[in-house]
Amino acid sequence: MTERERRPLPPGYREGFITAITVLLGFSLSFFRFWGFEAPGEWTARSLVATVTLAVAGVLQVVALFRSLRPEDDDEREYRKTVAWFVASAVVLIVGVLVSVVVFTGLPQHH
Repeated sequence: MTERERRPLPPGYREGFITAITVLLGFSLSFFRFWGFEAPGEWTARSLVATVTLAVAGVLQVVALFRSLRPEDDDEREYRKTVAWFVASAVVLIVGVLVSVVVFTGLPQHH
């Protein structure tokens, strides 16, 4: 395949991908709202790490959504880059949720 040759995606790929991004973004925003405004307890350095991690995941998801809505993303090469952004956001989100679980449960406690 030459540099200028364009390979469009099969029908339905972009739509499904955009749906996946918005579902994960909706979860992230809901969890971020809970973590920032509804979860009991005091703010600590660990809870701040969880918050920053969740915020980074949200930003990565917005970037993936922005990329997926561009006409250029119908090209297979661009689509693969956008998928990489989305996977990175999912990994960061999982780390943020795991840190949140550790903070919320109070484990491990250092005395």
